[in-house]
Amino acid sequence: MMLDVLAAYPNAAHAFEAIEALGSIDDAIHQKARMGIMSLLLTLGEADFKLLKESLALSDGNLSTHLTLLEDRGYVSCHKEFIRKKPRTSYAITDAGRNAFLRYIAALERIVRASETADTVIK
Repeated sequence: MMLDVLAAYPNAAHAFEAIEALGSIDDAIHQKARMGIMSLLLTLGEADFKLLKESLALSDGNLSTHLTLLEDRGYVSCHKEFIRKKPRTSYAITDAGRNAFLRYIAALERIVRASETADTVIK
């Protein structure tokens, strides 16, 4: 098994830590556009479709597809309204989305720490 092969290396503990953290990465978030959406919504609280589209340089269809996936996962909520007879669609991060994103960031941090620690051991 691959893990047995890793055990022979001096930095095996760091490699195991990185692999374990990698296994906890949320695939719904781990994509550039969705990570951008989640980052913006976490920091702004809410954003309308136009702001997300322009900030992330995405097409309408591409942004819509990513938002739908995040909505289906319960990570973002959608609010539609009319302002002066013009439709406005805004999105906000949900508590589940906030928690998922914070877990995602924690997993990335574990991978970085494992890599940094391994780097100091190698030198």
